[in-house]
Amino acid sequence: QVQLVESGGGAVQTGGSLRVSCAASGGTFNKYFMGWFRQAPGAAREFVASINYSGGRIYYTDSVKGRFTISRDNAVNMVHLQMNSLKPEDTAVYYCALGLNTLDYRSYYRQVPAYDYWGQGTQVTVSS
Repeated sequence: QVQLVESGGGAVQTGGSLRVSCAASGGTFNKYFMGWFRQAPGAAREFVASINYSGGRIYYTDSVKGRFTISRDNAVNMVHLQMNSLKPEDTAVYYCALGLNTLDYRSYYRQVPAYDYWGQGTQVTVSS
C-alpha cells in the first residue's frame, strides 16, 4: 500500500517562497508519475504540476509556469514543489498524488482520476 506524506507548507507574504515536499513509501517509486494539486476553500481540486517516472517529462498549469518547479529524487522516494514569487491566489491546500499507470500520463496528467494515491495535504497561505 502506497502512502504519501506532504510537508513544508506554511504562511508567507506575497513574493515569498516555499518548498513543499512529499515522501512516498510502500511502492516502487521510480516506476510511477507524480503530481501536485491544490484546493482552495469552496473550489475544486486543480492541477498544479506533474512529473513522470524519470523526471524527463514535466507539465505545469499556466498560472504557475516560471514560478514553480517540480522535481523528484528517486533515490529517497521524494517529490518536491519549489514555489517562488508566491501570490495570494496560490493560497490553498496542496496535495501530492501518485499515478500507477504510466500509459495514462501524457493524456491525463492534469486529471484527478488519473492518480491512484493521495497525501493528506499541506496548507500554503500567501498574504498580501
